[in-house]
Amino acid sequence: QVQLVESGGGLVQAGGSLRLSCAASGRTFSNYAMGWFRQAPGKEREFVTAISRNGISTKYTDPVKGRFTISRDNAKNTVYLQLNSLSPEDTAAYYCAAVRALFEGSVYGAAASYGYWGQGTQVTVSS
Repeated sequence: QVQLVESGGGLVQAGGSLRLSCAASGRTFSNYAMGWFRQAPGKEREFVTAISRNGISTKYTDPVKGRFTISRDNAKNTVYLQLNSLSPEDTAAYYCAAVRALFEGSVYGAAASYGYWGQGTQVTVSS
């Protein structure tokens, strides 16, 4: 089992920044590729970004490219999501997820690939 706990969400004005963290426990963190998803009210959960086990490969959904940055610190068992230039359209609950990855460089964009999920942290962007 892998336990994931997100933190760092909050209320921010448009154009502002937040840094989300996801702390993992229970298994060897470096064996897991990680992802961030978000779900806005009335909408389906959508992929935001993902990072490989070794932190070298990343993947982003187009709306967040150039604004959001995913990173990880395997020594701290933590994955981060830096959110810059936020807009009201970014308002959502943000979830981190983990998948046991065979290859160090693999990244996963599909929610169905992930076996472990956190409880989410709310990001609200005011206009």
